Amino acid sequence: MFHTYILRCADDTLYVGCTNDLAKRLHQHNHARGGAKYTSGRRPVILVYKKSFRTYTKARATEGEWKRLSRAEKLALIGA
Repeated sequence: MFHTYILRCADDTLYVGCTNDLAKRLHQHNHARGGAKYTSGRRPVILVYKKSFRTYTKARATEGEWKRLSRAEKLALIGA
């Protein structure tokens, strides 16, 4: 299973990502050097939305779609 997700950072910005191991990736974003450079300076991050897919291709395509959304559109997606 592959997951496309949205994180809310400590500075209230939103980050969109994709992974096949959501728990591990969330830990990386919050604690490890393996997290994204963007989130490393904006910790802690909180998972606010995720969608699961059977294929990597679909998860990555969705990640690209979500990254192109405006902040207002992302907030609407997560129901905030």
